Amino acid sequence: MQNEFLIAVLAISTSSIAYTQDLDAFNTERLDLTKKGMVVLGSWAVANIALSPVFVNNSSGSEKYFHQMNGYWNVVNLLVAGLGYYSATKTNPDGLTAGESLKEQQKLEKTLLFNAGLDIAYVVGGLYLRERSENTNDNPDRLEGFGQSLILQGAFLFVFDIVFYLAQRCHGLKLFGLVDNLALSPTGFKLTWKL
Repeated sequence: MQNEFLIAVLAISTSSIAYTQDLDAFNTERLDLTKKGMVVLGSWAVANIALSPVFVNNSSGSEKYFHQMNGYWNVVNLLVAGLGYYSATKTNPDGLTAGESLKEQQKLEKTLLFNAGLDIAYVVGGLYLRERSENTNDNPDRLEGFGQSLILQGAFLFVFDIVFYLAQRCHGLKLFGLVDNLALSPTGFKLTWKL
């Protein structure tokens, strides 16, 4: 009887440790995906910032303003990417409960969907500026160039945010496999495992 109790306690302890390690691995992977996403965004930003002055000096009219806005816009993208990467690097993935892990995952997914909505607004704003450039004598080249840049940057960010969301969403679904081992009963929680 005593041996059976000891085996049961060891099995529960081992299962609990494995479950915690699975959650830690899940959170580590979420943060690794975030870092990779921030590297993509940061690379896009650096390329735009580096090339914009070259193109501005070798263009005129609306094209000059297009390249100018690309440079300005990507200073913000680089700042967002840097802060996102820094935050993912400094976040400790260990020790989060299943509920905390789910909350963090859902917060990230909702943020990406919200950003995708903003990206559509950027494209619409760019279309508005282009339309307005055709009906004004007040620096139409600037309005057209800035509008084209907003369309390009908004379209890139929309694709980026949707792809990043889908990658994180697929990752988030793994959490359901982890919490399948938990069950709520009238007397409390139980942890099950398969041998």
